[in-house]
Amino acid sequence: MEARVVPADLDSVPEVDALLERLGLGTFDRDTLEAAPGRNDVWKGRTRSGRHIFAKRLTGPGAGPAERLSRMLAFEEFGVRIPQDALARPELLGSDAEARVVAFTCVEDAESGARMMVDEAFDDELAHATGRAVARVHVTDPHGVELETVPPVLPSPKLLRGISDEMFQEFSFGQMTVWGLLQGDTALREGLEKLLESEKGAVKVPSHCDLRLDQILVSNGTLHITDWEEFRLADAARDIGSFAGEWLYRAVLDIVTDRGDSSFVDFDLTHEVIVERGAAKLERLRPRVESFWRGYREVRPSADASLAVRATAFAGWHALDRLIASAQRSTRVSGIERAAAGVGRAALLAPERFAATLGLGGVA
Repeated sequence: MEARVVPADLDSVPEVDALLERLGLGTFDRDTLEAAPGRNDVWKGRTRSGRHIFAKRLTGPGAGPAERLSRMLAFEEFGVRIPQDALARPELLGSDAEARVVAFTCVEDAESGARMMVDEAFDDELAHATGRAVARVHVTDPHGVELETVPPVLPSPKLLRGISDEMFQEFSFGQMTVWGLLQGDTALREGLEKLLESEKGAVKVPSHCDLRLDQILVSNGTLHITDWEEFRLADAARDIGSFAGEWLYRAVLDIVTDRGDSSFVDFDLTHEVIVERGAAKLERLRPRVESFWRGYREVRPSADASLAVRATAFAGWHALDRLIASAQRSTRVSGIERAAAGVGRAALLAPERFAATLGLGGVA
């Protein structure tokens, strides 16, 4: 059973109830409140009027929260151009820019794509639908909606040369360990520089830029994509690579599980075993990526020839990014997490060789 996340004290954030009151929804009924893990403060529950609401206060240092809110609202302006049956999304009810608070209609009876992955319920059909939905975003003309054009902060070769004193002071021991490993890797830095240079020449399209499976919700068979805080004009390879990278990372984590094994296997975690079992686990999950890619190309068949290669490199970065994120919550880096980072590094440095293996090869 998943640990319950305790919501932040609403009495200390009166702007949330104030926004709900202005929207005519009534304040939150405290007895119904739930929360979710993440970088923001989140409340899910019923209001006094009976509405099921998802509210969020964007948090973080400096101008970051305001910038994320601006991108989120830009998506709402853009998103109305895409029919709900092509891209379902929670309805934005209102926002308070000064308090950086937003309120959405809660998606009822929703299960996250991340949970479905763990439960092995995220099937080829859902992956195909996700590919089509992402492609619809990429092919939709913004029609004058002002979108940010600066790429996301990560990946950043600059951070592989050194981090700021402010970042160092906030890092856990696990994060310091990870960044120490990354910063000592000259080939990785050069690979990232090559990837970002190739990205400069790519066509920029409206992109989610933070597409993880926990941003996907499924309710009564309908797929929703949420959390558009990083939305901007960017290389489509970032979204495709993020989706593929989720399955790449999962495949490596599954090396130490019995998922897909026909019988119990007792083994020592040697390099040879990691390679053998990792290849088998990726082979088992590759159809999810293939189905996504097929759905994507059905909607956007004219994408540039090098898109799959760049997406594979970004999938490799995604595995490294997951290692960075997990280190934030831990004091140590496990052997299997290091293995996942190693596989991601290999995909980033030689994406031409890994594209088909990952599921981003030719589409029939």
